[in-house]
Amino acid sequence: MAGSEKLLLTTYRCGEGTALKGVLRIGAVRFLPRGVKKEDYRKKGYFDVWLPILSPEAELIKEFRKDPRAGWKEFSRKYEKQILSSRDARAVLSLLKETAKHTPVAIGCYCEDESLCHRSILKRLIEEAE
Repeated sequence: MAGSEKLLLTTYRCGEGTALKGVLRIGAVRFLPRGVKKEDYRKKGYFDVWLPILSPEAELIKEFRKDPRAGWKEFSRKYEKQILSSRDARAVLSLLKETAKHTPVAIGCYCEDESLCHRSILKRLIEEAE
């Protein structure tokens, strides 16, 4: 029956999540928003919970930024390997999957283009988690 359950799971761009009412917003980002007070993260649409364990490693981000379109396939492969090789990250994926069975969950990042953002990969990994 794994994979057949309906998950209340979506993605969003951090800082644009104020319209997401009744949704647990997860900041899957390595760095906290600049110039925003901690008590304002929620109010300004960034996230409710910060989970940097789900963000790409700094070196991977640096490598990808050199040429995002050309490097997307390689970035995707390395990011998936990074997440799946971490027992803690896999546990968080499972927790988010279980949560999304009954509570709406949104995965956020700062990237403008979701098609070139790890949150699209992360959403799939959560859906496939055990």
